[in-house]
Amino acid sequence: MTLVVKIGGARAVNPAGALTDIAHLVLNDEDVVVVHGGSTAVDDLLDDLDIEPDYVESPSGMTGRFTDAETMDAFTMAMAGVNTDLVAALQDTGVPAVGVSGVDGALLTGPRKSMVKVVEDGKKKIRRGDHSGKITDVNTDLLDTLLDEYVPVVSLPMLAEAGVPVNADADRAAAAVAGALDADLVVLTDVAGVYADPDDPGTLVDTVESPEGLDAVEEYAEGFMSKKVLAATEALDGGAASVTIADANANDPIVSALSGRGTHFTPGALGGETDA
Repeated sequence: MTLVVKIGGARAVNPAGALTDIAHLVLNDEDVVVVHGGSTAVDDLLDDLDIEPDYVESPSGMTGRFTDAETMDAFTMAMAGVNTDLVAALQDTGVPAVGVSGVDGALLTGPRKSMVKVVEDGKKKIRRGDHSGKITDVNTDLLDTLLDEYVPVVSLPMLAEAGVPVNADADRAAAAVAGALDADLVVLTDVAGVYADPDDPGTLVDTVESPEGLDAVEEYAEGFMSKKVLAATEALDGGAASVTIADANANDPIVSALSGRGTHFTPGALGGETDA
């Protein structure tokens, strides 16, 4: 079984533990694909360039980056830098890693969304000029070829029509990859999973294995966690074997997630078969 690991790009996420775990898994002949974010790196570069980050809220309540042409240029540069850093760190642990963007070999493709619906001052509006897209296809032939010898480290941007690179959500990119490969997905972030009450660590949801359970965590999830829960459902719907949202900063974060830590989603969450 292939494992897809999504390493978050927030400042609070330390990837060191995940990289050590990946080295351990590869040493034991596991196929691993890494997908990473880069939100902090993008914001830092925008700050260096005196460009104000522009986050917008969708009508469904999710927050995302509005990517105009200027921001898209910074996004591409920052994500390439994060990718290089992760590949170099994996190489340093003895892992034969290779960095690829969604543009390389048309790895991640789909339609561009040049205009998006947003909520501003309580009113729904249309904003045009966005450079973002929705991943609908994953070049699994490329990933399978790379997995014969390497650990692919996958970065955005994705590739839209007419050869245009555009932004996409990294959690949903990882979900698309995991679904396409029928893989297990571990989403590493800066909290231990989904909480019924984010202010109470004792309310961590351990498993989501029914539609009722999924409805509950969708209600619990707020802010950035909403997209991670959405990504979990998209991964399972696409064919992923399981999804776990877990703490990147825990000891042995990937191994512990695969052993039951974090919030574990099974196909039963969509009304399908549950784990045996």
